[in-house]
Amino acid sequence: MLYTVKEVSELSGVTIKTLHHYHKIGLLQPAEISEAGYRLYGAAELERLQHILFYRQMDFPLEQIKVLMEEVPERRQMLLQQEKLLMDRADRLNAILKTLRISITSTEEGKRMEPQELFKGFESAEEWREALTEHNEHLKEQYNVDLLEGEPVDVPSMNEQAREADAFMAVMANALKTGIKHDDARVKDSIRDHLQFMHEQGHAFTAADFAGQTKFFLSDDFHLWMLEEQQTGLAYYLHAAAEAYAQQT
Repeated sequence: MLYTVKEVSELSGVTIKTLHHYHKIGLLQPAEISEAGYRLYGAAELERLQHILFYRQMDFPLEQIKVLMEEVPERRQMLLQQEKLLMDRADRLNAILKTLRISITSTEEGKRMEPQELFKGFESAEEWREALTEHNEHLKEQYNVDLLEGEPVDVPSMNEQAREADAFMAVMANALKTGIKHDDARVKDSIRDHLQFMHEQGHAFTAADFAGQTKFFLSDDFHLWMLEEQQTGLAYYLHAAAEAYAQQT
């Protein structure tokens, strides 16, 4: 049995325009074209479209889907491959969903999650890349800087750095909230320990570098909002503390 493009669209939920595009780029060819010029699709084409939609659900670009389907032409093998991809994604999403639900509960109860609990959902390089997408897109658009280009994501190191960053900012926010002055010895000790940690992670930040970074945060809306959302005035307090620390070293 052959189906018209309209019938395939109704069966699959894919628009006619999209089916025409798939034909144009060679991703989904009709079984035949009638004398009147109508595209007609058979069972094999519907199965191929199913595979395409599976890949699209996982956000694969069309060119990559085309290559994948050429490399794995046998239907059962492709279905097994797609099953594994979907199961891996489901496991990751379930882990992230679990962390999200714990976060919601903690927020509703007025509790603060332990730093090591905040990132339990990010257990792979792909999850970290997804988590950093918005931040990375901002840097690329505004400063032509790509944090992720060509750099492998060291998941254990990223998790450790995230926990340290969260703990450090919590200390700074609490110091501000409780009225501790930005040049207090306790604040300087926290900055010293934070920079020492970053140095051990391979980020050779000097005190002056850190002060410069905090000054940048004040001029960049994305970073300013991130800090101010955590505690009003935190971005300014952090910069003043970093400047005070840099002046003494």
